[in-house]
Amino acid sequence: MAAKRDYYEVLGVAKTASADELKKAYRKKAIEFHPDKNPGDKDAEEKFKEAAEAYEVLSDPQKRERYDRFGHSGLGGAGGFGASGGMNMEDIFSHFGDIFGGHFGGFGGFGGFSSSRGGQRMRRGSDLRVKVKLTLEEIANGVEKKIKVKKYVNCPQCQGTGAAANTSPTTCSTCQGSGQVTQVRQTILGQMQTTSECPTCKGFGSIIKEKCKHCQGEGISHEEEIISINIPAGVMSGMQLSVSGKGNAARRGGINGDLLVLIEEEEHPELIRDENDLIYNLLLTVPEASLGTSVEIPTIEGRAKVTIAAGTQPGKVLRLRGKGLPSVNQYGKGDLLVNIGVYIPEKLTKEEKKNMEKLLESPNVKPSPTASKNFFSHIRNMFE
Repeated sequence: MAAKRDYYEVLGVAKTASADELKKAYRKKAIEFHPDKNPGDKDAEEKFKEAAEAYEVLSDPQKRERYDRFGHSGLGGAGGFGASGGMNMEDIFSHFGDIFGGHFGGFGGFGGFSSSRGGQRMRRGSDLRVKVKLTLEEIANGVEKKIKVKKYVNCPQCQGTGAAANTSPTTCSTCQGSGQVTQVRQTILGQMQTTSECPTCKGFGSIIKEKCKHCQGEGISHEEEIISINIPAGVMSGMQLSVSGKGNAARRGGINGDLLVLIEEEEHPELIRDENDLIYNLLLTVPEASLGTSVEIPTIEGRAKVTIAAGTQPGKVLRLRGKGLPSVNQYGKGDLLVNIGVYIPEKLTKEEKKNMEKLLESPNVKPSPTASKNFFSHIRNMFE
């Protein structure tokens, strides 16, 4: 599969483009590649979808911020109906028909492609929001989560029509199935045309004579559903992923809403996350720091041995490259930083105290002016 183009490049705008500039750029591209203007042209159709996908992401402040930081991967493989790969014309016209003022197909002098099936304005179900907690191990490797949600789905008895068994909705005679009525009135400026929801069918385009008893004619029912979510590696707490079409179903047909997944990160018992780096605080005894030693430390992959050189000073940082978390945009991995601390015992036995007093007589245990300067310089840098 070909790599996705940069969304700003698709619309031909700068990364600093305002909301109005994005809207104008999208309208220009949509007119240029509209299916009615390019009948049978698959390349134009794909560019039409590509422009809608780019605008869908960049016109949403949260999605745009994630895209600017992490690229396409920051959308979690499902940045909306476009990023999930499930783009179709009904999605586009339902989402963005109003950007051209009513029926999408009526702009630019070419018609015939309305904002939904048969000229009827497509309804859309509401979005669902869930929180998913992840461990550092799951974040490091990516994970598939199965979650159980209560949501509106198409009624299993009437398959979403709202009509009773062995019956079907009939086309509304007032709007002829469009769900809308158009009124023309004369003003001093000439004829003015307004379009509004059909008062007879309430915008559905059809009339139900006998309602489904299970859903009372709504076409939807509240049910439990298990949804699989593929979460990419490198996500972080506060990031929101969008899974297209897994939200609530729309009444009596239409487009499902999206499932919005808010990422929460479980606290690790030993490791601390700092962006893509991991931090481990290692506390050594005075003899270990003085004589050197070999210790085991935790990593995402398991335990790892680290050699501590003799004379290691408190405040020293050991860097284990590539032992951190992967970047969500797949641009490499962070490091594991091992902060060295030295534990000073609060109580000593008489023998231990005598040994310490003997050490005081050695000039090697007293810090030189250079060592003192380096130590306090390191401490100062930590707080700057």
